Amino acid sequence: MKCHEVDYTIIGDDMQMVQVELDPGETVIAEAGAMNYMESDIVFEARMGDGSEAESGFMGKLFGAGKRALTGESIFMTHFSNQGGVKRHVAFAAPYPGKIIPMDLGRMGGEILCQKDAFLCAASGTRVGIAFQRRLGAGFFGGEGFILQRLQGDGMVFVHASGTIVERQLQGETLRVDTGCLVAFESTVDYNIERAGNLKSMFFGGEGLFLATLSGHGRVWIQSLPFSRLADRILAHAPKAGGKEKGED
Repeated sequence: MKCHEVDYTIIGDDMQMVQVELDPGETVIAEAGAMNYMESDIVFEARMGDGSEAESGFMGKLFGAGKRALTGESIFMTHFSNQGGVKRHVAFAAPYPGKIIPMDLGRMGGEILCQKDAFLCAASGTRVGIAFQRRLGAGFFGGEGFILQRLQGDGMVFVHASGTIVERQLQGETLRVDTGCLVAFESTVDYNIERAGNLKSMFFGGEGLFLATLSGHGRVWIQSLPFSRLADRILAHAPKAGGKEKGED
């Protein structure tokens, strides 16, 4: 199934949104709750499935929804369609501050793998699935990198990340990354999980027990501040006991 060809504009700097331009009859799919605003003639509908050919039929939609439930995402996706006669716009924003990374799957071999909560929206026809790791170690010890989302198609997809985004081009070398800092990588990159040094380093080094190892050829996207790390720091420094509210006499 060929994806719809959508145009887009990234708005903002550190708290970005993506504005997608839809020609009459074009559709964009998004995670539930991602929409920021939409113009007239844009009609949206929550559906169980991404609308790709792979999820045609009731059983296909049910199977796809079940796979998304494993990643902690909603089993429904929202489809936004332009039912008017002129170009219209709909905008999407990430649920936390960060950057939006536009990716043209048609120029990336038709597939990208990303963290389970990184997908924001995509042109209709894109298949949104999951990718279990082939290696036992990656499956049991991957933490945030255990289950990855697999985005397939030939159109535009948009993923979001937090902090500063670094794009690395691997040319046969190996890169070791904190599992929470890994945003996405091309399917030509080999991914595995390995132990973070010796036992002393694992438990007292502060870098987690395991690291993601990426090797081969292809692009890798890394975020400097995973939302989970930021949330942990906020909770760690939050008051342990609630304050007592004082009223006026």
